[in-house]
Amino acid sequence: MQTIQSFPSLSRPDARVLILGSMPGNVSLAAFQYYAHPRNAFWRIMAELYNFDLAESYETRVQCLLNQKLAVWDVAQQCVRPGSLDSNIVGDSVVANDFSSFFSRHPDIQLVCLNGGKAAALYKKHVVPEVKRAQEIARQVLPSTSPAYAGASYGQKLDLWRLALKNG
Repeated sequence: MQTIQSFPSLSRPDARVLILGSMPGNVSLAAFQYYAHPRNAFWRIMAELYNFDLAESYETRVQCLLNQKLAVWDVAQQCVRPGSLDSNIVGDSVVANDFSSFFSRHPDIQLVCLNGGKAAALYKKHVVPEVKRAQEIARQVLPSTSPAYAGASYGQKLDLWRLALKNG
């Protein structure tokens, strides 16, 4: 099995909210874009919350998030995962991103929004025990925007993301 690597964060120094996934799926890895799968609700939700056109280029959509002082990243810097499903991440293969450095460079982060249960579990296991600042920042587990997560409708996901980001 092959080790896969995440991307650098999308962020600027004055970011206030960090949105964390677990590890990009295969479609995203191939496109080198966060949330590139056409059925992933992430960009649709963000477009609705921040009033930008979903048809805009990836770069323009990213800039819209940065302008809202949002940062996007993944908990895992690398891992082994056959396929795209979070449930297939090989537990002992996970190497977390460098959150100590990230939080040092982004001192205004006040909220970490975890995109799904796997991101939350990885953050709790690999980041919180190791990084003092991660223990101090509020965190919110949100329903995964992945098309693989069918436990909430799009409307339910949108409402929960809206509530979390409004308070962030």
